[in-house]
Amino acid sequence: MADTHRMPHAIMISVPYQGHINPFVNLALNLASKGFTITFVHLEYIHQTLSKAQQTNNFGKFVDLFTEARESGLDIRYTTISDGFPLEFDRDVHFEEYWKSIIDDFPTLVDDFVGRTIDSDSYTTPFLVTDTIYTWTSTIAHKYNLVNVSFWTQPALIFSLLYHWDLLTEKGHFPCKDNMEDEINYVPGVESISTRDLMLFLKEAESSSIVPKSLCIAFEQVNKADFILHNTVHELEPETLSVLNKNQPNYAIGPINFSNNLASYTVTKSLWSEADCTHWLNSKSPGSVLYVSFGSAVNANKQTIQEIGDGLLLSEVHFIWVVRASSDDGNMLLAEFKDEIKDRGLIVPWCNQIAVLSNSAVGGFLTHCGWNSIIESMWCGVPMICYPIAYDQPTNRKLVVDDWKIGISLCHGDSVDRKEVADKIKNLMSGTSSRNLRQEAKKVQGIMRNAMEIEGSSRRNFDQFINDLKAKIHARTTASNRID
Repeated sequence: MADTHRMPHAIMISVPYQGHINPFVNLALNLASKGFTITFVHLEYIHQTLSKAQQTNNFGKFVDLFTEARESGLDIRYTTISDGFPLEFDRDVHFEEYWKSIIDDFPTLVDDFVGRTIDSDSYTTPFLVTDTIYTWTSTIAHKYNLVNVSFWTQPALIFSLLYHWDLLTEKGHFPCKDNMEDEINYVPGVESISTRDLMLFLKEAESSSIVPKSLCIAFEQVNKADFILHNTVHELEPETLSVLNKNQPNYAIGPINFSNNLASYTVTKSLWSEADCTHWLNSKSPGSVLYVSFGSAVNANKQTIQEIGDGLLLSEVHFIWVVRASSDDGNMLLAEFKDEIKDRGLIVPWCNQIAVLSNSAVGGFLTHCGWNSIIESMWCGVPMICYPIAYDQPTNRKLVVDDWKIGISLCHGDSVDRKEVADKIKNLMSGTSSRNLRQEAKKVQGIMRNAMEIEGSSRRNFDQFINDLKAKIHARTTASNRID
């Protein structure tokens, strides 16, 4: 008969994007700090990308991300798994083909990996921790009788909208035809939201796009999860989380990237080499610099780059601009722009965003509204100018601008105008709205930081999750032993 008191062993697999990897790595460290064994799994191409970013890319040499954490006594095992494509395959260019394979073919590779991992370790009790976006989690968890933990790395509002997919479809709001605006006020736990603020992929729900199709399957699976973790703070989304908790155990444990348990460990998470902006920032006066970044997954087009660049010049503020130029035209545009800005601006391909936002010189953030970027800005008390581009970003904008009032919208509609860009920048940095935005940003910063204190809501929720998880694992193992 198996030992029902073996150490719980988390098999963790993240979606291969920067905004998902960061919270997953930090969740792994938090679980390990509670005495859990961890097997952290990166896709092979992500591992190679991380290695290149750290200039340690040496084929045949295995770069272990968790060496320092393990040397401190944490039991974190790091490994990789193939996604079925060669390393040189461009997953961004062939996004639809790639994600179709992730739905259809990748589950077989994961199934084989999970089976081998379980067979290789008879001294621990495995359970599964995966990104909610994956479509195969509950199937594999059921096959191996594993407790199933789903980790949602975006706001609870977006989770709730997707969780009630059938209700929205029934009411005719998938997709929103002819760009007609309507108010949705019948989703449990969601007070009211305009169709203009829905995630863009919901408006493609009847198209051939892979994103809504995969999310539909994923949220059928999440209904079978034993536990659902959210990288948000209960005080910021109380009604949404309370209603979700009536259906399944949901725990707001964010912002997980700022847990006190992580201070002692250095783990490589950035997919690109980071420029050091410290010296340049330290030469600027407090609150004088606007930080501009549109994240890792979406590139702005040439016209948008041109208008934003000219708007920055017209605003006459200091700025750091993260631009991942993806074309010859974009590179040429930036080269010309760099000649004009001189010392007033700094353009970099990537940087340590937390280090920049936490610098006293930074007084605002022009952002695409990716959830990780919003969390980091709120943690640092920096107000935002919002320019959502894709995916969940329009809904995130609603939270920032309409609900929490810690930001303003860059523009209404798809077009970007340089004069409007300049006006919004001036308004955020020193205009009539600046003082109120900064006051609200400081309030939200306090809520975020209080949640991560020892008696804070997120710390309590995480501890409750650990207790509930251990009880669930013990009960399931005991029941399985009786059957055996």
